Amino acid sequence: MGQQFQYDDSGNTFFYFLTSFVGLIVIPATYYLWPRDQNAGEAWRSGRGECFQLHLNNLVQQAELKAALLLGWAVFLFLAYKVSKLDREYQEYNPYEVLNLDAGASVAEIKKQYRVLSLKYHPDKGGDEAMFMRIAKAYSALTNEESRQNWENYGNPDGPSATRFGIALPAWIVDQKNSMLVLLVYALAFMVILPVVVGTWWYRSIRYSGDQILINTTQLFMHFMYKTPNMNMKRLTMVLTAAFEFDPRSNKEATIRPTDNIEVPQLIRELGNINVKKKEPPFCYPYSLKARVLLLAHLARMEVSEELEEDQRFVVRKSPALLQEMVNVGCQLTMMANNRGGFHAPRLVSIENCMKLSQMVVQGLQESKSPLLQLPHFEEEHLRYCISKKYKVRSIQDLVSLKDSDRRNMLRFLGEEKYDEVMAVLGSFPHITMDIKLQVLDDEDSNNITAGSIVTVTVTLTRKRMSEVFEKEQDSQSNKSRTKVWQNKNKAAKKVAKSKKKKLTKKKGAGGMGQQPKVEKQKQANGNEAVATTKEEDEEASDRGSDSDDGEANKDSPSERDEESDKQSDTEVDEIAEWKALQQSIQRRERALLETKSKITHPVYSLYFPEEKQEWWWLYIVDRKDQTLVSMPYHVCTLRDAEEVELKFPAPSKTGNYQYSVILRSDSYLGLDQIKPLKAMVQHGHMVPFTHPLNPTAGGPRGKADSGQPPTVGHSRNGGRRRRPGGQ
Repeated sequence: MGQQFQYDDSGNTFFYFLTSFVGLIVIPATYYLWPRDQNAGEAWRSGRGECFQLHLNNLVQQAELKAALLLGWAVFLFLAYKVSKLDREYQEYNPYEVLNLDAGASVAEIKKQYRVLSLKYHPDKGGDEAMFMRIAKAYSALTNEESRQNWENYGNPDGPSATRFGIALPAWIVDQKNSMLVLLVYALAFMVILPVVVGTWWYRSIRYSGDQILINTTQLFMHFMYKTPNMNMKRLTMVLTAAFEFDPRSNKEATIRPTDNIEVPQLIRELGNINVKKKEPPFCYPYSLKARVLLLAHLARMEVSEELEEDQRFVVRKSPALLQEMVNVGCQLTMMANNRGGFHAPRLVSIENCMKLSQMVVQGLQESKSPLLQLPHFEEEHLRYCISKKYKVRSIQDLVSLKDSDRRNMLRFLGEEKYDEVMAVLGSFPHITMDIKLQVLDDEDSNNITAGSIVTVTVTLTRKRMSEVFEKEQDSQSNKSRTKVWQNKNKAAKKVAKSKKKKLTKKKGAGGMGQQPKVEKQKQANGNEAVATTKEEDEEASDRGSDSDDGEANKDSPSERDEESDKQSDTEVDEIAEWKALQQSIQRRERALLETKSKITHPVYSLYFPEEKQEWWWLYIVDRKDQTLVSMPYHVCTLRDAEEVELKFPAPSKTGNYQYSVILRSDSYLGLDQIKPLKAMVQHGHMVPFTHPLNPTAGGPRGKADSGQPPTVGHSRNGGRRRRPGGQ
């Protein structure tokens, strides 16, 4: 037996290959690319033309993607149907079927049927020669003993044959007539197309970072953040719009139109002072000036022409990713300054301005504008109703905390339909709760922070809709109204009790001034009697001896032993619980490294952003006193319902109490940032007993020196310096 390979002359094998190939593409593509409108209830859109057009464009893109996937499935099902209808080329050989006999027929029946069929299909009598050869082979397989054994053992009367493999390519490919054409196609594919594709990919990969930001843009950001550590919002806008993504020479998506020479100066006059006369490159270049003007016009919610509107959408769409790159650059410079020194790290306000500018770009709002303008149907003239003395609503939280009746009364200028739309949008806003846990992992006492140890702050973020906060506010307000009466009664009773106490203290103070000499004489007399009685008691105690003391000591010893055993058991239980918690945290971290979470969280409600954006957040720790970053900002991109984030930072080298702040900032919404205090008490590291190899008696108990020798300096467990007892 051997193996035999042959090309597909009939084309059947090629259909099997083509069906498998299409299925490997269509099935995963459907799973990953099919539009999932899971947050349809949250994607509230107002009736403005820009948002309606944006929503329509998204629907068109989804419809085109669905049509392409459905077309792929149609091709796959057609190929599968075609394969099911193909004739089986390799069937099991059965001589009884060839002779039209039932299995197990006798030799006489076989010979009789052979005579009948041979007379019918013999070539000399005008029959089919191929059919006659099949009949003869079947007759031999059933009558010849050797052929019958071969058929029963190998399925072939001729004995074992070579295994046939079909190659899913038609035979004309290896035909000598088509050899030059096939060679030309191979040369074109492997010597021209493949090198061009690989070279294009390589050239693109070396120009872009992992976040698809141009390397030149990252270097530009690093230069200006190093040059200007304290960067205000105006300077930050200039640096952002100087990115090479907006330069047509570096990015083909960016364009410079002939009409820019007319429309851009007109926008500059409407915007006012935007540092046009600044000659510092690249801020004075035409592409940078145009991008800056378009971005400032977007923040001012100004209308632009149709030609510039497309360019403005491109600038706005690119800005959040560029601002995230600026945050990363600021963190890198901060770490370099902390480790090496020699230059000033970017100030905390510069990094936080990048985050705030991202919020402003997504919502299309200037820095000084109210966060309430993020809601639909809110205009500048409506804010006077909100900030009045009666309501004092200046933020989203103030609007949420209002009673429903007061809120309806304040927003009566909207009308019933618009009010319902505003409340629907407000209810879809995120409400985040933060639970903070501070500990030192990989340590015996995880709750004790020692100098120089690595502190881990575990922050558990829980996202809820703002509509759930509405319900809680209403329940709390109803509870307050019920308990208001008895609370007032208790307050009145407390006031009466305080007034009575004040009167009594005044009377005692007035009466005590006259009786002071008498009291002093009584104290002296009582003191003399006490001295006499104490002397007598001391004499009696000395006569009793030490037997009673020994007995009392023996009586107390069992109870002390019980207390010590209880303490030991408690410490063992605590150590086991800490060990289990440590193992669970390690397992969670390992699972987090292995699994990949989707970055599709919740769609951001925005009136002016040109495409659908997902809710992402920054989480970091700062020292407000020194205005420095304690931990680098962590970009939370997977917060859908709940997320656990670990922030690490080294504990200070000096002991004492430290006050930090854990800050959560949105990259899309204004006014939803959260700040929580974090207290850390840093202590000295534990001292480990040490025995000198040449003097085994030199080591003593922790914290004490033996033999009056001065303590020497050793290494503590946490990397700091400690006092080693009794060292030499």
